[in-house]
Amino acid sequence: MRRYEDKHIPVMPKEVIEHLIWKKDGVYVDCTVGEGGHTLLMASVSPNIFVIGLDIDSEVLTIAEKNLSGFSNVKLFKSSYVDLPVVLKALNIEKVSGVLIDLGISTYQLKAEGRGFTFNRDEPLDMRMNLEQKKTAYDVVNFYSEKELADIIFKYGEERFSRRIARSIVNSRPINSTLELVEAIRKALPPQEIRRRKRHFATKTFQAIRIEVNGELSNIEQFLNNVPDLLEISGRLAVISFHSLEDRLVKHFIKNSNKLRQIVGPIIPSKEEIDDNPRARSAKLRIAERI
Repeated sequence: MRRYEDKHIPVMPKEVIEHLIWKKDGVYVDCTVGEGGHTLLMASVSPNIFVIGLDIDSEVLTIAEKNLSGFSNVKLFKSSYVDLPVVLKALNIEKVSGVLIDLGISTYQLKAEGRGFTFNRDEPLDMRMNLEQKKTAYDVVNFYSEKELADIIFKYGEERFSRRIARSIVNSRPINSTLELVEAIRKALPPQEIRRRKRHFATKTFQAIRIEVNGELSNIEQFLNNVPDLLEISGRLAVISFHSLEDRLVKHFIKNSNKLRQIVGPIIPSKEEIDDNPRARSAKLRIAERI
């Protein structure tokens, strides 16, 4: 296991449990187990609840298995949330009572050494959530054309200096590490722009590259298309998103669905929660019901 001294804090735990668990003997799915925080809370509601947990990251799943070892009503799978229909079919489960998906990057992925998600340490350009996947951030940064880079940085990072950043990345190749990428981004931005930003100036570009490496938005779309038919009538879907692209996808899907209706949301974390867990600050929770 990589060096890791932090712990993931589940976002809006009270709100998730209050609105997702409507049936005390139902089958529920945590599609992004992470270290098991939400899963543990779901399983703790009642011993009659059965919780299925999925995560594509084998390293973080090892932590979850340890954290959830005392719960006989939990079963974990190394699987992407995109493959939820396959997992349920293997378990001979046709419908579930509720599904939770937390679209945020896990604290382990950010803090464990060597994953390349952070711009605060010098690490290899990796950014894979699934370590068995071949494509890494190194491939995107070093082999995408300038136009392709500019497009993904603008689309997925909502970065208005995307063309300048893409040009700087191409001119700085080869780029082998996260801090080399940060330096290429810094060179592209006017000094006053760097000073003006409340968040780190590399945040948007790192987000865009991570989304591209992991195919995150297309995976969310596929998941949303699958999930209504997996919910029993009155079953709940809870989605925690962390940036506008994700929330927009979820909001529009629910609004245009003839199988779901939004019953709660968007809920945002309280000031007290943000003070205790600053990573929760951009989170939004939406709850939809199967009709």
